Amino acid sequence: MAHMKIALVHDFLSQNGGAEQVLSVLHEMYPEAPIFCLFAERDRFPSLATADIHESFIASLPGGRRHYQWYLPLMPLATEQYDLSEFDLIISSVSAFAKGIITRPDALHLCYCHTPTRYLWSDTHSYVEGLPRNRLIKLLVPPVLSWLRVWDRAAADRVDLFIANSNTVRDRIKKYYRRDSEIVHPPIDVSRFYISPNAPVGNYFLAGGRLVAYKKFDWVIEACNRLRAPLKIFGTGVIEKELRALAGPTIEFVGRVSDDEQKKLYAECIAYIQPQVEDFGMTAVEAMASGRPVIALPRGGSTETIVEGVTGSFMKYDGWEGVLDAIVHFDHTRFDPATIRAHAHTFSREIFKEKIQAIITRATSHDHY
Repeated sequence: MAHMKIALVHDFLSQNGGAEQVLSVLHEMYPEAPIFCLFAERDRFPSLATADIHESFIASLPGGRRHYQWYLPLMPLATEQYDLSEFDLIISSVSAFAKGIITRPDALHLCYCHTPTRYLWSDTHSYVEGLPRNRLIKLLVPPVLSWLRVWDRAAADRVDLFIANSNTVRDRIKKYYRRDSEIVHPPIDVSRFYISPNAPVGNYFLAGGRLVAYKKFDWVIEACNRLRAPLKIFGTGVIEKELRALAGPTIEFVGRVSDDEQKKLYAECIAYIQPQVEDFGMTAVEAMASGRPVIALPRGGSTETIVEGVTGSFMKYDGWEGVLDAIVHFDHTRFDPATIRAHAHTFSREIFKEKIQAIITRATSHDHY
């Protein structure tokens, strides 16, 4: 590997989510590799402080960072303009455009796909419905999305080897791009978390993340309202005001929390509740790394991360009724924190690095693509 020139490509660096955690670990693996992205809010990513980051022309356009959505039609062009001609191996971390890079004919392009672009494929109709009620926007956006969909499908053909972050995403890649992929689950920094030394644990259920509609926090709030069960919710987001209006006296919004506060919230909760369908679900694994069981729907990433009766419990049906039923029948004393944490180790950063390295070694030594 030492003689190979490696580059990393990411869509853009604006918020520190699961995709950015993957990029951070890839940077740890290949610290000399430059990172190409549409734009980067560098101060939000201390783990990339020493990285050699190359931004596209979008970063220098008026509002290119703060209102980057304005430049959606230009993003394919910006992505194709990265000059990657000196690199032998390019690893893209993608949920939108980065898969469309142009590489040398003899270079290997390995794409870690978080999901085929949601607003072009799986969520396109709900995305259009959720646009501002502006007649011009409603008129202009659908044709743009249709054009981007054609580009995105062609961009997928430029990838030599796809890696999916879960079975759910592998199925989506097969459906929309007609490509096979290998699965490597995202890396969880298990060492950050701990099992609470306090026994018994706290007296509250926990949910958290970005406060957006698909996360189904309203189900959890309704269930806990009816049971008068204590619930803490961490994170902020666009529907926070609506959720606060729904919440009864037993529900506490703790907002954006520090790393230490988040670890304590996980470690001392009765259980973590994840009612939404996630591609993978990193917060659920973080809760398990803290030795706490998870209540979740048996769909999506939960089916790959949670073992029924061992590391958590599956809801029997959707809606707040499903959450309420799961809480009523939940007995946290049936779960062993050490066993739960041991399971979380199977999603550790170390295992992620080993699997990625094995794929690269195989691909580069056997003319895999």
